[in-house]
Amino acid sequence: MSHILSIENLIVHRGGVKVLDIGELKVRESRILALIGPNGAGKSTLLLTMAGLLKPGRGKIYYKGRPVETGADRSAMRKSVCVVFQEPLLLNTTVYKNVAMGLKFRGLAQNDIRKNVEGALDYFGISSLANRSAKTLSGGESKRVSLARAFALKPHLILLDEAFNSLDPPTRETMIDDLQHILKETKITAVMALHDREETLRLAQDVSVMVEGRLVQTGATAQIFNQPESEFVANFVGTETILGGVVKSGREGLMEVAVAGKTIEATGDAQTQQKVFCCIRPENIVVSREAPENMSARNIYEARIQKIVRQTFFYKLILDCGFSVVAYLTVSSFEDLGLCEGATVFVSFKATAVHVMRRGK
Repeated sequence: MSHILSIENLIVHRGGVKVLDIGELKVRESRILALIGPNGAGKSTLLLTMAGLLKPGRGKIYYKGRPVETGADRSAMRKSVCVVFQEPLLLNTTVYKNVAMGLKFRGLAQNDIRKNVEGALDYFGISSLANRSAKTLSGGESKRVSLARAFALKPHLILLDEAFNSLDPPTRETMIDDLQHILKETKITAVMALHDREETLRLAQDVSVMVEGRLVQTGATAQIFNQPESEFVANFVGTETILGGVVKSGREGLMEVAVAGKTIEATGDAQTQQKVFCCIRPENIVVSREAPENMSARNIYEARIQKIVRQTFFYKLILDCGFSVVAYLTVSSFEDLGLCEGATVFVSFKATAVHVMRRGK
């Protein structure tokens, strides 16, 4: 698969401080890459550098296989790359004129401007707002106008910085659905700085995890969420059960790990006596009133419910089975089981649900 943009040995300073140190990053064409990480990780700075709006102190950026080195190179790249910032940054004029602004700068004929603007307004469901003043728009409407302005340019690469930030839940849901549909239909490559795990899982095919200006893991979304390479990444992507243990034995791709006086079976290969972390995502843990029978789970433990936390669409259970695990239950499953804090239940999970990674001394 070809790469529309790639980075090698990139160093960026701002105010005399090194804020980016990226060894390598490749953006695959016609896919969505999510940049995730804590606040201050450098996601926005990386987007600005990708867009040619910040000049790196060292390293190379390649766009469509060609190095971006001079001001002329950056200007040429920006003709097919668009940035959508956290704040819409709209002019005090009509929605139509805001969406048409970039097209006018590029010198398109009036007829082409009209077709592109009308198409972009239609994409984002805001055709009825064309003659409205940007000053009168809601937050969600302003976001849609800024997205329409970018898509009207028909970019090859679009960079979005927290595109759904500060939106109310219904508006956010609708906008995610619309953007997902538009990107799939147009096959425009997108890089998004995101902070929400659900947004990342719904939108991105690839993920790069950033911390302190560095990339700590990059890969397909399923790989990042299910096979984190460090305790930091595991925590950040929502692996709420991370258990320190020691490998007791292993053969034919199956190992036994001693954890808090109990044994966890997991798939994979590791040396005996190797110190490891066993990582289990909460959605892969099954909670039942009775001990499971005739099921494929290799790990079954009696547990006591320590705490129940109601989330928006599910219940989060913290359970003690000799070691602490976190499980998610749907509202209907929780109500059917009639659970309460202090109750005794059974916890089970498959060996394939346990991701084992090495840990230091």
